[in-house]
Amino acid sequence: MALPPPRRPLKGHGVLSNPPGRFNRERTEAVDDGWYLEQEDAGRVPTSIEPDRARSVITTNDSPDVGFDYSINPYRGCAHACTYCYARPSHAYLGLSPGLDFETRLFYKADAARVLTAELGRRGYVCRPIAIGANTDPYQPVERRLRVTRSILEVLQSCRHPVSIITKSSLIVRDLDILRDLARQHLAQVTVSVTTLDAELKRRLEPQAAAPQARLATIRALAGEGIPVAVLVAPVIPAITDHELERIVEAAAAAGATSAGYVLLRLPYEVKSLFREWLAEHYPQRAEHVMSLIHALRGGADNDPRFGHRMRGTGPFAELLARRFQLACGRAGLEGKRSVPLTTTLFRRPGPQGELALDL
Repeated sequence: MALPPPRRPLKGHGVLSNPPGRFNRERTEAVDDGWYLEQEDAGRVPTSIEPDRARSVITTNDSPDVGFDYSINPYRGCAHACTYCYARPSHAYLGLSPGLDFETRLFYKADAARVLTAELGRRGYVCRPIAIGANTDPYQPVERRLRVTRSILEVLQSCRHPVSIITKSSLIVRDLDILRDLARQHLAQVTVSVTTLDAELKRRLEPQAAAPQARLATIRALAGEGIPVAVLVAPVIPAITDHELERIVEAAAAAGATSAGYVLLRLPYEVKSLFREWLAEHYPQRAEHVMSLIHALRGGADNDPRFGHRMRGTGPFAELLARRFQLACGRAGLEGKRSVPLTTTLFRRPGPQGELALDL
Protein backbone atom coordinates (compact mmCIF):
# COMPACT_ATOMS: atom_id res chain seq x y z
CA MET A 1 0.00 0.00 0.00
CA ALA A 2 1.41 3.41 -0.94
CA LEU A 3 2.49 5.78 1.79
CA PRO A 4 0.56 9.03 2.11
CA PRO A 5 2.24 11.97 0.38
CA PRO A 6 4.72 14.01 2.44
CA ARG A 7 4.01 17.68 3.08
CA ARG A 8 7.45 18.82 1.95
CA PRO A 9 10.38 17.34 0.02
CA LEU A 10 12.23 14.57 1.83
CA LYS A 11 15.99 14.89 2.00
CA GLY A 12 17.67 12.87 -0.75
CA HIS A 13 14.46 12.13 -2.67
CA GLY A 14 13.39 13.52 -6.02
CA VAL A 15 9.61 13.23 -5.77
CA LEU A 16 7.22 14.54 -3.17
CA SER A 17 4.72 11.70 -3.02
CA ASN A 18 4.14 7.99 -3.31
CA PRO A 19 0.98 7.59 -5.43
CA PRO A 20 -0.34 4.10 -6.12
CA GLY A 21 0.59 2.49 -9.42
CA ARG A 22 -2.01 2.47 -12.16
CA PHE A 23 -2.63 -1.27 -11.70
CA ASN A 24 -3.26 -1.07 -7.96
CA ARG A 25 -6.83 -1.68 -6.87
CA GLU A 26 -6.20 -0.23 -3.43
CA ARG A 27 -6.08 3.50 -2.92
CA THR A 28 -5.01 5.54 0.09
CA GLU A 29 -6.21 8.84 1.44
CA ALA A 30 -3.84 11.12 3.31
CA VAL A 31 -4.97 11.92 6.87
CA ASP A 32 -3.05 14.35 9.06
CA ASP A 33 -2.63 12.54 12.37
CA GLY A 34 0.93 13.75 12.96
CA TRP A 35 2.49 10.31 12.40
CA TYR A 36 3.90 10.97 8.95
CA LEU A 37 5.28 14.32 10.05
CA GLU A 38 7.42 12.45 12.59
CA GLN A 39 8.49 10.04 9.87
CA GLU A 40 9.46 12.99 7.68
CA ASP A 41 11.52 14.63 10.34
CA ALA A 42 13.38 11.40 10.95
CA GLY A 43 15.08 11.81 7.54
CA ARG A 44 14.94 9.76 4.38
CA VAL A 45 12.52 6.93 3.74
CA PRO A 46 14.38 3.65 4.45
CA THR A 47 15.62 1.75 1.39
CA SER A 48 15.04 -1.98 0.92
CA ILE A 49 16.99 -4.13 -1.54
CA GLU A 50 15.59 -7.48 -2.63
CA PRO A 51 16.80 -10.15 -5.07
CA ASP A 52 14.99 -10.45 -8.39
CA ARG A 53 15.17 -14.04 -9.59
CA ALA A 54 14.83 -13.67 -13.33
CA ARG A 55 14.81 -16.51 -15.84
CA SER A 56 16.29 -14.19 -18.43
CA VAL A 57 18.36 -11.02 -18.16
CA ILE A 58 18.48 -10.04 -21.84
CA THR A 59 15.51 -7.97 -23.00
CA THR A 60 14.83 -7.61 -26.71
CA ASN A 61 13.82 -4.25 -28.14
CA ASP A 62 11.86 -3.51 -31.30
CA SER A 63 11.39 0.25 -30.82
CA PRO A 64 12.56 1.93 -34.04
CA ASP A 65 13.88 5.06 -32.28
CA VAL A 66 16.14 3.21 -29.81
CA GLY A 67 19.55 2.25 -31.12
CA PHE A 68 19.89 -1.27 -29.73
CA ASP A 69 18.25 -4.68 -30.05
CA TYR A 70 19.30 -6.20 -26.71
CA SER A 71 19.48 -4.66 -23.26
CA ILE A 72 20.18 -5.68 -19.68
CA ASN A 73 18.98 -3.84 -16.60
CA PRO A 74 20.78 -5.16 -13.52
CA TYR A 75 18.40 -3.30 -11.19
CA ARG A 76 14.74 -2.38 -10.89
CA GLY A 77 14.12 0.95 -9.27
CA CYS A 78 16.86 3.53 -8.84
CA ALA A 79 18.25 5.27 -5.77
CA HIS A 80 19.48 8.20 -7.86
CA ALA A 81 15.93 9.48 -7.34
CA CYS A 82 15.75 11.55 -10.53
CA THR A 83 12.39 13.31 -10.50
CA TYR A 84 11.80 13.01 -14.24
CA CYS A 85 12.79 9.36 -14.74
CA TYR A 86 10.73 7.76 -17.52
CA ALA A 87 11.36 4.32 -15.95
CA ARG A 88 9.32 5.13 -12.85
CA PRO A 89 6.06 3.67 -14.24
CA SER A 90 7.73 0.24 -14.51
CA HIS A 91 7.38 -0.12 -10.72
CA ALA A 92 3.62 -0.25 -11.19
CA TYR A 93 4.05 -3.71 -12.74
CA LEU A 94 5.39 -4.85 -9.36
CA GLY A 95 2.39 -3.46 -7.52
CA LEU A 96 4.52 -0.60 -6.20
CA SER A 97 4.40 3.17 -6.52
CA PRO A 98 6.35 5.00 -9.22
CA GLY A 99 6.96 7.66 -6.57
CA LEU A 100 9.02 7.05 -3.44
CA ASP A 101 8.80 3.27 -3.88
CA PHE A 102 10.78 3.55 -7.11
CA GLU A 103 13.60 5.24 -5.18
CA THR A 104 13.50 3.07 -2.06
CA ARG A 105 12.17 -0.39 -3.05
CA LEU A 106 15.04 -1.72 -5.16
CA PHE A 107 15.50 -5.11 -6.80
CA TYR A 108 18.69 -6.64 -8.16
CA LYS A 109 19.36 -9.54 -10.54
CA ALA A 110 21.08 -11.72 -7.96
CA ASP A 111 22.24 -14.44 -10.37
CA ALA A 112 22.61 -12.26 -13.45
CA ALA A 113 26.04 -13.63 -14.43
CA ARG A 114 24.88 -17.25 -14.35
CA VAL A 115 21.68 -16.56 -16.28
CA LEU A 116 23.54 -14.45 -18.85
CA THR A 117 26.15 -17.17 -19.39
CA ALA A 118 23.36 -19.66 -20.11
CA GLU A 119 21.65 -17.28 -22.54
CA LEU A 120 24.83 -16.55 -24.45
CA GLY A 121 25.56 -20.25 -24.67
CA ARG A 122 22.36 -21.18 -26.46
CA ARG A 123 22.84 -22.46 -30.00
CA GLY A 124 20.31 -20.04 -31.41
CA TYR A 125 21.79 -16.96 -29.81
CA VAL A 126 22.72 -14.25 -32.32
CA CYS A 127 25.38 -11.82 -31.09
CA ARG A 128 24.35 -8.17 -31.18
CA PRO A 129 25.58 -5.33 -28.94
CA ILE A 130 23.94 -5.34 -25.52
CA ALA A 131 22.97 -2.02 -23.93
CA ILE A 132 23.29 -1.88 -20.14
CA GLY A 133 21.35 0.79 -18.26
CA ALA A 134 18.66 1.67 -20.78
CA ASN A 135 16.01 1.68 -18.05
CA THR A 136 17.66 2.25 -14.65
CA ASP A 137 21.25 3.19 -13.90
CA PRO A 138 23.56 0.15 -13.69
CA TYR A 139 25.94 2.10 -11.45
CA GLN A 140 23.53 3.36 -8.83
CA PRO A 141 24.93 3.36 -5.25
CA VAL A 142 24.05 -0.27 -4.38
CA GLU A 143 26.28 -1.48 -7.23
CA ARG A 144 29.31 -0.54 -5.17
CA ARG A 145 28.43 -3.37 -2.79
CA LEU A 146 26.42 -5.82 -4.92
CA ARG A 147 28.64 -5.68 -8.05
CA VAL A 148 25.90 -7.07 -10.32
CA THR A 149 26.92 -4.85 -13.25
CA ARG A 150 30.55 -5.84 -12.74
CA SER A 151 29.62 -9.54 -12.88
CA ILE A 152 27.74 -8.99 -16.15
CA LEU A 153 30.71 -7.19 -17.68
CA GLU A 154 33.00 -10.04 -16.64
CA VAL A 155 30.83 -12.52 -18.57
CA LEU A 156 30.74 -10.27 -21.64
CA GLN A 157 34.50 -9.78 -21.44
CA SER A 158 35.15 -13.52 -21.34
CA CYS A 159 32.93 -14.02 -24.41
CA ARG A 160 34.28 -10.98 -26.29
CA HIS A 161 30.72 -9.70 -26.51
CA PRO A 162 30.06 -6.06 -27.52
CA VAL A 163 28.45 -3.81 -24.92
CA SER A 164 27.31 -0.22 -24.57
CA ILE A 165 26.63 1.41 -21.22
CA ILE A 166 24.66 4.48 -20.25
CA THR A 167 25.11 5.99 -16.79
CA LYS A 168 25.26 9.23 -14.84
CA SER A 169 27.46 7.72 -12.14
CA SER A 170 31.19 8.09 -11.57
CA LEU A 171 31.25 4.54 -10.16
CA ILE A 172 31.81 3.26 -13.69
CA VAL A 173 35.50 4.17 -13.40
CA ARG A 174 35.85 1.21 -11.03
CA ASP A 175 35.46 -1.03 -14.08
CA LEU A 176 38.00 0.71 -16.29
CA ASP A 177 40.07 -2.48 -16.44
CA ILE A 178 37.29 -4.42 -18.18
CA LEU A 179 36.11 -1.54 -20.36
CA ARG A 180 39.65 -0.73 -21.47
CA ASP A 181 40.22 -4.33 -22.53
CA LEU A 182 36.93 -4.47 -24.45
CA ALA A 183 37.42 -1.07 -26.08
CA ARG A 184 40.76 -2.10 -27.54
CA GLN A 185 38.87 -4.56 -29.74
CA HIS A 186 35.91 -2.25 -30.50
CA LEU A 187 33.70 -4.09 -28.03
CA ALA A 188 32.70 -1.29 -25.65
CA GLN A 189 31.41 2.25 -25.61
CA VAL A 190 29.95 4.42 -22.84
CA THR A 191 27.42 7.23 -22.77
CA VAL A 192 27.44 9.60 -19.81
CA SER A 193 24.17 11.42 -19.18
CA VAL A 194 24.47 15.08 -18.16
CA THR A 195 21.30 16.99 -17.33
CA THR A 196 22.68 20.23 -15.94
CA LEU A 197 25.95 21.88 -14.93
CA ASP A 198 24.19 23.68 -12.07
CA ALA A 199 25.01 21.78 -8.85
CA GLU A 200 22.05 23.24 -6.96
CA LEU A 201 19.58 22.33 -9.68
CA LYS A 202 21.11 18.85 -9.84
CA ARG A 203 20.50 18.46 -6.11
CA ARG A 204 16.79 19.24 -6.54
CA LEU A 205 16.32 17.30 -9.77
CA GLU A 206 18.62 14.29 -9.28
CA PRO A 207 19.30 14.18 -5.52
CA GLN A 208 21.48 11.05 -5.34
CA ALA A 209 23.17 11.18 -8.76
CA ALA A 210 26.78 12.27 -9.31
CA ALA A 211 27.56 15.98 -9.35
CA PRO A 212 27.97 17.65 -12.75
CA GLN A 213 31.73 18.06 -12.36
CA ALA A 214 32.04 14.40 -11.33
CA ARG A 215 30.33 13.37 -14.58
CA LEU A 216 32.71 15.49 -16.64
CA ALA A 217 35.60 13.92 -14.72
CA THR A 218 34.14 10.50 -15.57
CA ILE A 219 34.10 11.39 -19.27
CA ARG A 220 37.71 12.52 -18.95
CA ALA A 221 38.74 9.29 -17.20
CA LEU A 222 37.03 7.05 -19.77
CA ALA A 223 38.39 8.97 -22.74
CA GLY A 224 41.85 8.91 -21.21
CA GLU A 225 41.78 5.11 -21.30
CA GLY A 226 40.80 5.00 -24.96
CA ILE A 227 37.16 4.10 -24.28
CA PRO A 228 34.74 5.76 -26.75
CA VAL A 229 32.50 8.01 -24.71
CA ALA A 230 29.48 10.07 -25.73
CA VAL A 231 27.51 12.66 -23.80
CA LEU A 232 23.72 12.51 -23.66
CA VAL A 233 22.10 15.81 -22.71
CA ALA A 234 19.01 14.39 -21.09
CA PRO A 235 16.43 15.26 -20.35
CA VAL A 236 16.20 18.71 -21.88
CA ILE A 237 13.53 20.46 -19.79
CA PRO A 238 12.05 23.60 -21.35
CA ALA A 239 12.65 26.75 -19.29
CA ILE A 240 14.54 24.71 -16.67
CA THR A 241 17.61 23.22 -18.35
CA ASP A 242 17.33 23.94 -22.10
CA HIS A 243 19.48 27.09 -21.79
CA GLU A 244 22.41 24.84 -20.81
CA LEU A 245 22.36 22.74 -23.98
CA GLU A 246 25.35 24.45 -25.60
CA ARG A 247 27.40 24.65 -22.41
CA ILE A 248 26.97 20.94 -21.69
CA VAL A 249 28.03 19.92 -25.20
CA GLU A 250 31.05 22.22 -25.01
CA ALA A 251 32.12 21.01 -21.56
CA ALA A 252 31.70 17.34 -22.48
CA ALA A 253 33.70 17.74 -25.69
CA ALA A 254 36.47 19.48 -23.75
CA ALA A 255 36.50 16.51 -21.35
CA GLY A 256 36.97 14.05 -24.20
CA ALA A 257 33.52 13.07 -25.45
CA THR A 258 33.62 12.20 -29.14
CA SER A 259 29.90 12.22 -29.89
CA ALA A 260 26.73 13.69 -28.43
CA GLY A 261 22.96 13.32 -28.34
CA TYR A 262 19.99 14.80 -26.51
CA VAL A 263 16.54 13.67 -25.40
CA LEU A 264 13.58 15.88 -24.57
CA LEU A 265 11.78 15.44 -21.26
CA ARG A 266 9.26 12.58 -21.39
CA LEU A 267 6.28 12.39 -19.02
CA PRO A 268 4.66 8.95 -19.42
CA TYR A 269 1.93 7.65 -17.12
CA GLU A 270 2.49 8.58 -13.45
CA VAL A 271 5.55 10.72 -14.20
CA LYS A 272 3.21 13.51 -15.35
CA SER A 273 1.75 14.14 -11.90
CA LEU A 274 5.05 13.57 -10.09
CA PHE A 275 6.78 16.16 -12.28
CA ARG A 276 3.94 18.64 -11.84
CA GLU A 277 4.29 18.28 -8.04
CA TRP A 278 8.03 18.90 -8.33
CA LEU A 279 7.46 22.01 -10.45
CA ALA A 280 4.88 23.40 -8.04
CA GLU A 281 7.30 22.95 -5.13
CA HIS A 282 10.52 24.22 -6.70
CA TYR A 283 9.36 26.59 -9.47
CA PRO A 284 5.85 27.77 -8.53
CA GLN A 285 6.14 31.01 -10.53
CA ARG A 286 7.39 29.20 -13.62
CA ALA A 287 5.39 25.97 -13.49
CA GLU A 288 2.58 27.08 -15.81
CA HIS A 289 5.05 28.38 -18.38
CA VAL A 290 7.10 25.16 -18.31
CA MET A 291 4.02 23.02 -18.88
CA SER A 292 2.81 25.28 -21.70
CA LEU A 293 6.15 24.75 -23.49
CA ILE A 294 5.91 21.01 -22.94
CA HIS A 295 2.41 21.02 -24.42
CA ALA A 296 3.72 22.94 -27.44
CA LEU A 297 6.34 20.23 -27.92
CA ARG A 298 3.90 17.37 -27.37
CA GLY A 299 0.96 18.28 -29.56
CA GLY A 300 -1.00 19.88 -26.74
CA ALA A 301 -0.56 16.98 -24.30
CA ASP A 302 1.77 16.24 -21.39
CA ASN A 303 3.34 13.38 -23.31
CA ASP A 304 3.61 12.07 -26.86
CA PRO A 305 4.60 8.38 -26.95
CA ARG A 306 4.80 8.07 -30.73
CA PHE A 307 7.98 6.60 -32.15
CA GLY A 308 9.95 9.23 -34.00
CA HIS A 309 8.50 12.02 -31.86
CA ARG A 310 8.87 11.00 -28.21
CA MET A 311 12.62 11.71 -28.00
CA ARG A 312 12.71 15.14 -29.69
CA GLY A 313 9.18 16.55 -29.76
CA THR A 314 7.47 18.45 -32.58
CA GLY A 315 6.77 22.07 -33.47
CA PRO A 316 8.83 25.28 -33.63
CA PHE A 317 10.45 24.88 -30.20
CA ALA A 318 11.57 21.34 -31.06
CA GLU A 319 13.03 22.57 -34.35
CA LEU A 320 14.87 25.32 -32.50
CA LEU A 321 16.35 22.82 -30.04
CA ALA A 322 17.50 20.59 -32.89
CA ARG A 323 19.17 23.51 -34.65
CA ARG A 324 20.83 24.73 -31.47
CA PHE A 325 22.17 21.24 -30.79
CA GLN A 326 23.52 20.93 -34.32
CA LEU A 327 25.32 24.26 -34.04
CA ALA A 328 26.68 23.40 -30.59
CA CYS A 329 28.11 20.13 -31.88
CA GLY A 330 29.67 21.99 -34.81
CA ARG A 331 31.38 24.49 -32.52
CA ALA A 332 32.60 21.67 -30.26
CA GLY A 333 33.97 19.64 -33.17
CA LEU A 334 31.36 16.90 -32.78
CA GLU A 335 29.17 17.66 -35.81
CA GLY A 336 28.45 14.54 -37.81
CA LYS A 337 30.39 12.33 -35.40
CA ARG A 338 28.67 9.19 -34.22
CA SER A 339 29.76 6.34 -32.02
CA VAL A 340 31.95 3.80 -33.83
CA PRO A 341 29.96 0.60 -34.50
CA LEU A 342 30.84 -2.25 -32.17
CA THR A 343 32.07 -5.50 -33.66
CA THR A 344 30.30 -8.83 -33.23
CA THR A 345 32.83 -11.00 -35.08
CA LEU A 346 34.93 -11.80 -32.01
CA PHE A 347 32.09 -13.39 -30.01
CA ARG A 348 32.93 -16.72 -28.40
CA ARG A 349 29.94 -18.65 -27.12
CA PRO A 350 30.34 -20.07 -23.58
CA GLY A 351 30.15 -23.86 -23.42
CA PRO A 352 27.97 -26.03 -21.14
CA GLN A 353 30.40 -25.86 -18.19
CA GLY A 354 31.25 -22.22 -18.76
CA GLU A 355 34.23 -22.90 -21.05
CA LEU A 356 34.38 -20.91 -24.25
CA ALA A 357 33.25 -22.57 -27.43
CA LEU A 358 33.51 -21.55 -31.06
CA ASP A 359 30.70 -22.13 -33.52
CA LEU A 360 32.43 -24.04 -36.35
